[in-house]
Amino acid sequence: MQVNGYPVVLLAEPRTVRLVATARLRDPVLLGLVNKDQLDDLAEIEGATSGRLTAQAIGSARLERGELVAGIPHAYFINAAFAYWRPRDLNRFNGPDRGAWYAAFVVETCLAEVTFHMTRELARVGEYQAVVDYAEMFAAFAGHFIDLRKVMPMPPCLDTDPAKGYPAGNGLAQACIAAGHNGIVYPSVRRPEGDCLVALLPQAVQSVAQGGVLRLTWRGKPQPGIARLA
Repeated sequence: MQVNGYPVVLLAEPRTVRLVATARLRDPVLLGLVNKDQLDDLAEIEGATSGRLTAQAIGSARLERGELVAGIPHAYFINAAFAYWRPRDLNRFNGPDRGAWYAAFVVETCLAEVTFHMTRELARVGEYQAVVDYAEMFAAFAGHFIDLRKVMPMPPCLDTDPAKGYPAGNGLAQACIAAGHNGIVYPSVRRPEGDCLVALLPQAVQSVAQGGVLRLTWRGKPQPGIARLA
């Protein structure tokens, strides 16, 4: 079985890890500023401005409302991964109007990936000063995935230059979804000895559980300090 010439494997992975900024795990900032009588108004404001809630209500151009999950533990986090996206930029395997669940097989690979992206954003503003806490989100996967781990030569979608790799990756992701497969397994671009997984369908993300918290601190240099919080 192949998609666009790449092999498809039946994967059974009991534990992967995704790092999520803890700001997404907190109650709304306005919650402490309102009384109980205003909570309905706050919910209405959140519903009007939340990409996740909007996608759950009406979907988006590339994400059908019926694709999102409900009635399972941590459904909020699964849906948020697919309902939030960069409005004008591509990620490696998703673009505007549809998110994805990116994960790795070990946390060290996750750290290399999130460090690259956060450092790139700090470089854009010209100052390497930031403190960001990331929570581990564990998940299991079972089903068919395109497997790029042993593909040679390197597929275009794994080019280290986002301008080259990301458009190719989005094309492969669309072909993967059209074929009815769950996602793509691939060698990490930011940590060559590690492997990553991207789930392209919300229902592919199973048995989600929250782990520990890691703090990344940039103090004037591109490479952050990393500490696991108690």
